[in-house]
Amino acid sequence: MRKQDAIAWDVWGAARPGRRERNATGATTWFNWTQWPDHGPDEKLLGDLSGMRVLDLGCGSGGNLAHLAALGAEATGVDVSPVQVAKARQQLPHLDVRQQTAEEFLAADTHGFGVVYSVFGAAWFADPAELLPLVHARLTPGGIYAFSHNPPALKGCYGPQASQMQPPEKDAEPLYVKRWDYEPDTWAELLRRAGFTAVTAEVIAPPLGRRTGTLLVRGTRAS
Repeated sequence: MRKQDAIAWDVWGAARPGRRERNATGATTWFNWTQWPDHGPDEKLLGDLSGMRVLDLGCGSGGNLAHLAALGAEATGVDVSPVQVAKARQQLPHLDVRQQTAEEFLAADTHGFGVVYSVFGAAWFADPAELLPLVHARLTPGGIYAFSHNPPALKGCYGPQASQMQPPEKDAEPLYVKRWDYEPDTWAELLRRAGFTAVTAEVIAPPLGRRTGTLLVRGTRAS
């Protein structure tokens, strides 16, 4: 990971508003796969989480992770941004949150996880050729890997793309990180090549009045 990548995610994290205290149903913790509040599927895609070891790749300030912990999961999160990790540790001191890249953590950790997931996180911003084998190796048999992010912004623009982070300081130069954009069928094939089975990939339609849906991909390590 380049030092500039962590700085870029610090800029993004510092500008992010905190999670609401309650969602539309009045819940104090919840799981959201999409970029739209109170829209789309929830954690049920991950199966029974009670007692399950789960890993969030790019956990940010830990909102989704906190919800899974509240459901009885043994929750771990990793994020490259010191700003985001500090937020998570301050707000959720009971959670295990590490400041590392997803690749660094997966390569060094020897524990198995029943669920690995990423919501607009490392699954989008790490080379799948490197990340997918690492995730597959860390999943226990029958374990689930799932992730979500935006579909490709432009038809035909696939593979590594540039995402811009603009610092708030006047006249500051923009910062860039790489993301990997693929259509659902391509993501599904990449997971199958990495050894995943029961793979699904779809675009969740946006709420009324919005134009951008959410790509959601899911696969299983064979038992």
